[in-house]
Amino acid sequence: MPSFFKRSLLPKLRGFPLTPEALEVLSGADAYRRCLLEKIAQATRRIYIVALYLQQDEAGQEIYDALHAAKAARPRLDIVVVVDWLRAQRGLIGAGKQPGNSAWYQSMTQHHSTEVPVYGVPVQTRELFGVLHLKGFVIDDTVLYSGASLNNVYLHKFDKYRFDRYHLIHNKPLADSMQHLVEHGLVASKAVHRLDLPNPPTTRSLRNDIGDLRSRLKHAAYDTTAGQLPNGQLSVSPLLGVGKNNPLSRVILELIASARDQLTICTPYFNLPLPVTREINRALARGMKIDIIVGDKTANDFYIPPSEPFKVIAALPYLYEISLRRFAKRHQPMIDSGQLNLHLWHDGDNTYHLKGMWVDQRYTLLTGNNLNPRAFRLDLENALLIDDPQGQWLEPRRTELAQIFQHTTRIERYLDLQTLPDYPEAVGKFLRRVSRVRIERLLYRIL
Repeated sequence: MPSFFKRSLLPKLRGFPLTPEALEVLSGADAYRRCLLEKIAQATRRIYIVALYLQQDEAGQEIYDALHAAKAARPRLDIVVVVDWLRAQRGLIGAGKQPGNSAWYQSMTQHHSTEVPVYGVPVQTRELFGVLHLKGFVIDDTVLYSGASLNNVYLHKFDKYRFDRYHLIHNKPLADSMQHLVEHGLVASKAVHRLDLPNPPTTRSLRNDIGDLRSRLKHAAYDTTAGQLPNGQLSVSPLLGVGKNNPLSRVILELIASARDQLTICTPYFNLPLPVTREINRALARGMKIDIIVGDKTANDFYIPPSEPFKVIAALPYLYEISLRRFAKRHQPMIDSGQLNLHLWHDGDNTYHLKGMWVDQRYTLLTGNNLNPRAFRLDLENALLIDDPQGQWLEPRRTELAQIFQHTTRIERYLDLQTLPDYPEAVGKFLRRVSRVRIERLLYRIL
């Protein structure tokens, strides 16, 4: 493969060998929830749960109860839950002052004879400037990987779901590597404390430890010494990144640059970092066919119907649509020719949270990375890169893509997308004010 970067990372990525049978695609959020509960109940050695949050609702309670039940049945079972420190100590956005999920964690520990420790990882001293956005559950020798967090809508507990990607990977070296990073790179840090015990330290008191943790994470990586360099076989490579020009971001850019025939990108929030936009433009210039799948603004998890009271957070889906419209306008000739295809996902009242990339017939990127400036600069992110040089895993790959495209419509013209005069009055008023004070660019960098 030709190198498009001075210090190309792709040829140096060590991966863990896979068989096609070891890599499963789950069909949806409901299957994901059932699989997670089944794996927890069957676990014999270890359960490591890493998510942005474990929410206090029916689905969150079901997962938490399952963990306690597994611990009661097998007391030697090693169970660790890791969530973002700051996210766990606040309520839902727009819901007023609430104690956050940490109060629930403490109550659960108090009322159970078993212990399921929940650790909070502070990536920054303020949530606005970075969160733990790692994904992946290690259960014995299996990795269950999705961009989803743990609550009712992500797990399709009731009538609504938030659409994501769901993969089950049976691979002991990968599971060992992911556990090692959590155990030694996160939980062992002085900045990381249990949230299920009373009186956790204040964020202010941890400022120095948080700074030290973030500095170390910028140089951290998954241990892949048990893996192999690319050798023509099916493999999976775990990737980690936080901060500017991190290895994960660089691999994403290299994947786009290495594409020769076809590229498919999913992101729930259309707010591409400038380096990604540049690589996409270069790919289009060399004749690449590109599909980009995003959620309709009404399928955005921040969307609030106009009939409900306006909250500032409700403006986000419209900001993303404005960004998408600008992109479509600049590339209208390529949309007309069919070289560029922009797809909007919409399925009733359900929401869209997919991330990832499919490059030619070879690479598949599983990630929680939103492909936005936050992911490239602020949040702690990870990904699993499937390398399939012989095309051994093409059929499950095609099946997953077909499921994703099922509820999409192609944007034929940028004029098909709404603009400021079409938006609800309160949204339009807010966005005009944002534009006047020139903070729109800053918003795009941190949202």
